[in-house]
Amino acid sequence: MQLFGSSGARGVVGETFTPEFATQVAQAAGTVWDADRVVVARDTRTSGDLFANAVASGLASVGSDVDRIGVVPTPGVAYYCEREGLPAVHVTASHNPPAYNGIKLVSDEGVELTVGEYERVEQRVLAEEFELAPWDGVGDARRVEGVNRDYAADALAAVDREAIADADLRVAVDPGHGAGALVSPDFFRELGCEVVTVNANPDGHFPGRDPEPVPENLGDLCRLVRAADADVGIAHDGDADRAIFVDERGDVVDGETSLAALAAAALDPGDATVAAANVSQRLVDVVDEAGASLELTPVGSMNIITRIRELRHEGVDVPIAGEGNGGVFFPDYRLGRDGAYVGAKFLELLADQGAPVSDVVAPYAAYETVRESLSYDDEAELDAMLGAAEQFAREADAELDTTDGFRLDYGDAWVLVRPSGTEPKVRVYAEARERSRADSLATAVVDAVAAARDAAQNA
Repeated sequence: MQLFGSSGARGVVGETFTPEFATQVAQAAGTVWDADRVVVARDTRTSGDLFANAVASGLASVGSDVDRIGVVPTPGVAYYCEREGLPAVHVTASHNPPAYNGIKLVSDEGVELTVGEYERVEQRVLAEEFELAPWDGVGDARRVEGVNRDYAADALAAVDREAIADADLRVAVDPGHGAGALVSPDFFRELGCEVVTVNANPDGHFPGRDPEPVPENLGDLCRLVRAADADVGIAHDGDADRAIFVDERGDVVDGETSLAALAAAALDPGDATVAAANVSQRLVDVVDEAGASLELTPVGSMNIITRIRELRHEGVDVPIAGEGNGGVFFPDYRLGRDGAYVGAKFLELLADQGAPVSDVVAPYAAYETVRESLSYDDEAELDAMLGAAEQFAREADAELDTTDGFRLDYGDAWVLVRPSGTEPKVRVYAEARERSRADSLATAVVDAVAAARDAAQNA
């Protein structure tokens, strides 16, 4: 797809993401949906109102009334869509830096659109084919209050509150100034936890840290866990559909490790799980141990959702799925990523095992993962970088998988190179039991790809 990446459309405000584009996406989505009412929500970004207004205008222009629900986490939007039977246009750039904004599209079942559904909307945008309403048929807008409260109550009812409360946990929460700031601190208090917070004021400038919950952005949370003697830290991205954990020592738990720990508790023989092409061997090991099966997709929530729906249609049970970035699905609860709910499921795990985080995740932490990103300025540079990646992959003495980019499995380690679906970057991932092995694999690929980019710049 040209307009939609691995999870909607995103870009730098005023450059690649403009009010005109947002209006056209809304008009296209409204035309495809042909819905009487559509939901509009946003995250905390400073440009949120600008784009929510543009989206609401676009929807009204094709005859849809609009429910404006304000600043709501992505899982809260999904909850409202499912409850009301309405589709939504959510203005959010998720984990991207503050200068970005974007759009996610959610169906009337409360599920982000599949690849095919996004393609239908994209075709309308590219062709500028919108079914505009006459003057007396344009839509109206209304404001709806209390969605965050109702969403939190729904999630609370779906977890074992008694077990979590009995565990007497002290939880440090870092919503990263995003939409989760309006829900997660109180949500974990309602679970019976003692809660301390950092970066918990909603602020679209993201003054405390960038929205992506990666280790280099979680220093404040790690320090808070140690200072407050917390049992666990929980961090979200900008739209709070992801959860990354910090153990009782103040060390970040790799998202691949927490996914494996959650999967080990959820999977039974005959089950399936779905993960992206950058899946860790940690999850592969868990799946094998459980007697379950693993399905790989291209990176991105829409691809995972599409495959989960296909498997469930075939009668296959998929109790858990996700990526190692903290985006975990529990499809029996809702077919969407939910940072607060995943946080609660992790607390259930701590309560059930009666052990500190470091002990709970220890069986799944035996691998070292390296992640690198290389920026590019134009399509010529990207083409050169991917060409170099393909040549490297074809010449390597390893098993090649091209589900998404080029993944090389060396038996004792693997490396993946692929273009980002949300930023002008090429991602490189490598994993091995020893850090030096992972570093050497990543460095070899990065050097080859960077050399091709530099040559394209100087051509």
